[in-house]
Amino acid sequence: MDLNTCKKDIASLELTELTEYLAELSEETSVKFEKFRAKQIFSWLMKGVGDFSEMTNISARQREVLSEKCYIALPKIHQKFVSKIDGTVKYLFELYDGERIESVFMRYKHGNTICISTQAGCRMGCTFCASTLAGLSRHLTPSEMLGQILAAQNDTGERISNIVMMGIGEPLDNYDNSIKFLKLVNCPDGINIGYRHISLSTCGVVPGIYKLAQENLPITLSISLHAPTQEYRESIMPVARKWSIDELIKACRDYIDVTGRRISFEYTMIDSVNDSEECARTLVKLLSGMLCHVNLIPLNDVKERNFRKSNIKSIQSFASILEKNGITATVRRRLGSDINASCGQLRRDDSKASE
Repeated sequence: MDLNTCKKDIASLELTELTEYLAELSEETSVKFEKFRAKQIFSWLMKGVGDFSEMTNISARQREVLSEKCYIALPKIHQKFVSKIDGTVKYLFELYDGERIESVFMRYKHGNTICISTQAGCRMGCTFCASTLAGLSRHLTPSEMLGQILAAQNDTGERISNIVMMGIGEPLDNYDNSIKFLKLVNCPDGINIGYRHISLSTCGVVPGIYKLAQENLPITLSISLHAPTQEYRESIMPVARKWSIDELIKACRDYIDVTGRRISFEYTMIDSVNDSEECARTLVKLLSGMLCHVNLIPLNDVKERNFRKSNIKSIQSFASILEKNGITATVRRRLGSDINASCGQLRRDDSKASE
């Protein structure tokens, strides 16, 4: 799709913004958009329509004006893989400019969850992650984040009730668009997913954590910690050189004080790197007294990296030390293991194939 940069990304507008924009269009053109049209158009957008011609309760002339002034750029399914083990669906979506991103649709007893991307690529540089191998191409717009949910719902025919912002990219590096997306997806006139059913994951962008605390959104904040000390964290996560682990933990404690919300710490278990009993005891001291939960994640092997996942005995021992010291810990169940359902790898493989 060759988009005219003068056109409006209408699907990134909140309902109040859309109402105001349509009023401006009425003044700018000879076509009147009655106030109630905003809800009608918003409803179509939240259903994932790809073209204004599909908005059948809008007049032909109104649709024509919208096509001239605005665009809808829903992600298109470039590749799709369905797990034969648990029905998990992995999508490689293509955006209007040819960029490709990943989303994972997962079925649980409590409802369907989608893990979405917030950027095309990533510049955080975590050494065990496939998403960052080619760096950052660009930020995603709110509509491109929302579009992953709509495209998956339309493809599966199933409602999504939970969102994890843990795919390709760093949400707090794309702060304004991520917040706009959260407000869009929570809107009662849209797909209406409650904030408490949304998790946002950050590798430790400290200023963004402080800003997020002031938004007063009852989402779950997940911190990709992955190491219990500054030295270990720096060795696998370059972001730690900009914001130290002490600064990060202070920001987390302050976030809890402001919001009253429990934080989830993501901890990828890497063989002989961060999975020792000493690391577990150090982590206990680091998180002592904090309202938190630790999610232990067996590493997904990345071909371009030399890291390997910890063995099950090390993971269980690590979890036991945390639990005995009053820190709730769970081991993440890996879904879609037969379709390489960890984010970043599919995009990377596709990119290499086209080189």
